Amino acid sequence: MVRDGEPGTRVVEHLDGRKVAFEVSGAPDGHPVFLLHGTPGSRKGPRPRGIVLYRLGVRLVTYDRPGYGDSARLRDRTVADAARDVQLIADELGLTRFAVVGRSGGAPHALACAADARLRHRVSRVAALVGFAPAKAADLDWFSGMNAGNVTGFGGDDLHADSETDSVEEEIRRRTAEAQDDPRRLLEEIMTQMTSADRRVMTSAALRRLTAEAYEEALRLGPEGWIDDVLALRRDWGFDPGSIDTRRTRVRLWHGAEDTFAPVSHTRWLAAQIPGAEIEVQAGAAHFDAMEELPRILRWLTADDATVSQDVLIGARTAQ
Repeated sequence: MVRDGEPGTRVVEHLDGRKVAFEVSGAPDGHPVFLLHGTPGSRKGPRPRGIVLYRLGVRLVTYDRPGYGDSARLRDRTVADAARDVQLIADELGLTRFAVVGRSGGAPHALACAADARLRHRVSRVAALVGFAPAKAADLDWFSGMNAGNVTGFGGDDLHADSETDSVEEEIRRRTAEAQDDPRRLLEEIMTQMTSADRRVMTSAALRRLTAEAYEEALRLGPEGWIDDVLALRRDWGFDPGSIDTRRTRVRLWHGAEDTFAPVSHTRWLAAQIPGAEIEVQAGAAHFDAMEELPRILRWLTADDATVSQDVLIGARTAQ
């Protein structure tokens, strides 16, 4: 048994027996916030240290999407299915109201919670950081500005070809095998695709270690979570971003202007589809800057537009 506020894995089951693994950290009586990891990723992904979460008054909930870490696979899942896992964990923890933030591949899954009819009345605010737009979004060149590694990882430049599914799985299985041999190899491979802005963020040895550990946990039992994430992002999401009612659930979209993993055009497209969504594009920032941006976003999710000082950034030295 793990007490609230202490890091440690818990497991909860759906009625069909499918297990979902999650962790709770930060202030036990703080404002609950779900943090949805990237692609690939896990519940152990980079997040603010416990002392930072306490100072922010945040009770942070992270979980493994199906097929990652200790969560059972859900074949043919859609992005919208994430709402059922969040609902299950929230019910287990007795949470009536909470906020949700997703980064990269987790961002669409966070938006799904705001759009879900059974969940939207419980979600106070949602933040989507460096996220993707639907793969078949009208008037959007989905791959424009995306680096070669991610283009290959999403199956090439033809999202309409179902035949590309095999190439997606083959590529992910190859990269997973390398990561299982040495998790640092996946990070090193990704770093070759980074802009100078991203490399600046990843000069932090602590952040590199946390990222490699998240990849190791995500892929420990195989590539299925990663495969299913990519396929879910490629196919119909199962919800319309335009259906999100920002009068009920405030939505903030954040993106680094120099992002080549998920181009900023994706967030601009989402902002145009979600009436009332707030959008912030940061010049000189890229994909992995979202990790450093997270403490400020957590403050927005739990309070009204207060600022966060530099000493609560991930990896920063605590003020004495």
